[in-house]
Amino acid sequence: MLSYPGFFVLSPTKSNLMPVSAFFIVLLIVASSSFFLGRYRAIASVDGNSKQLHSRPNYYGYYVALWTIVPALFIAGLWGALENNVTASMVLSHLPETIQTTDAAKRSLLSNDIRNLALGHIVGRSPEAWLIAAAEKYKSIQNVATTLFFALFVITMSVGFSWSFKRIMPSLRARTTVENFVKFLLLLCSATAILTTIGIVLSLIFESIRFFEKIPLTDFLFGLEWSPQTAIRADQVGSTGLFGVAPLFLGTLFISFIAMCVATPVGLMAAIYTAEYAPSKIRGLIKPILEILAGIPTVVYGFFAALTVAPFFRDAGDAVGFSISSESALVAGGVMGIMLIPFISSLSDDIIRAVPDSLREGSYGLGATQTETIRQVILPAALPGIVGSLILAASRAIGETMIVVMAAGLSANMTINPLEAVTTVTVQIVTLLVGDQEFDSAKTLAAFALGLLLFFVTLLLNVIALWVVNRYREQYD
Repeated sequence: MLSYPGFFVLSPTKSNLMPVSAFFIVLLIVASSSFFLGRYRAIASVDGNSKQLHSRPNYYGYYVALWTIVPALFIAGLWGALENNVTASMVLSHLPETIQTTDAAKRSLLSNDIRNLALGHIVGRSPEAWLIAAAEKYKSIQNVATTLFFALFVITMSVGFSWSFKRIMPSLRARTTVENFVKFLLLLCSATAILTTIGIVLSLIFESIRFFEKIPLTDFLFGLEWSPQTAIRADQVGSTGLFGVAPLFLGTLFISFIAMCVATPVGLMAAIYTAEYAPSKIRGLIKPILEILAGIPTVVYGFFAALTVAPFFRDAGDAVGFSISSESALVAGGVMGIMLIPFISSLSDDIIRAVPDSLREGSYGLGATQTETIRQVILPAALPGIVGSLILAASRAIGETMIVVMAAGLSANMTINPLEAVTTVTVQIVTLLVGDQEFDSAKTLAAFALGLLLFFVTLLLNVIALWVVNRYREQYD
């Protein structure tokens, strides 16, 4: 047992659990062995004539491997989900009665202290004797639990392998079983995505309801001032607690509008050139370079805006007599527009190239030039897809955060002057959730209300994009 001034730590103990990488290597070896054994038994059951099997030999190997690994993985996942809670409950049941009757939050903190002591982590106070005994109890329970887990895991794999291996016979529909498992796995992945989305929406809704219990919905939607600092004392200065979202929403739309004004002409013209005018070698050079912009992290764009673009605009404004703020909507929108260029150019390029060549040939046959064909035939035919790409880029602009934080500032100004500082919904969400604050305060809960509003705005944009595509889409042979 080691002690330090002001701290206490149990001697570090080595966990009986193998590393995760070694665990998966063992699983891979077991699965591979099960596969080859199942395949060998299937071929041996027909004396090497695989044509007598219902399915191909590999499916029998997959069948045995799945029955060997999947039930064991299910047991491991279930064990991992329940182990900590069960262990903590067993340890807490041996503590004094006065501690067991405390509230859930204190018991949770106590469980963390016991776990940290058992694992040899330093804690910020000298523990009592009963806490040391609880940590030792935790270690002993963990050791027993680890042994039981490995035994159960090995038994599950052995039973699964034995049962599936004995069922290998020529008439076994192994392919049907394997394909049904794959279908179930795909369905499970789809359901996970759907349930995750539902969980996100419900979490936003529930926390937003708590916010609107403190702040009226009308004040939030139609208020013209944003000052989320709430007063702790009646005489506190600078804590007005105003939650009008109009300045944030105006700033979001304004910066997005500037970004789209930059990205739309550049991205669309680049798409027209690469799709219709550029030779194949030049297209193979330009298109990847444009798409590199999509791989640059947004924080890099923020640095570029703050260190290069903002000083350039400020110096240019001083040269002609304009006062341009170092943090302005023009800088943030302009750099964000550069970021959106690959979204528009890449999608529009694919859409334009998808227009059937028969339309081009028919236009040329009627005597139209290439420019006339692009303007009067190709672009109208590709218009629904182009509009969809523009709305997708707009959704991306509305959800951007880092560029606005570094280039537009945090001032919630009700203005449409591109030379002044503004802020957006996403920036305020980040600001509200940074730092040590009470989670039940209106200031913190406002972040969820802003997130819910942003969710509905982007959802509306996606619905409009789908409507435009379905309404004006042309069907070609």
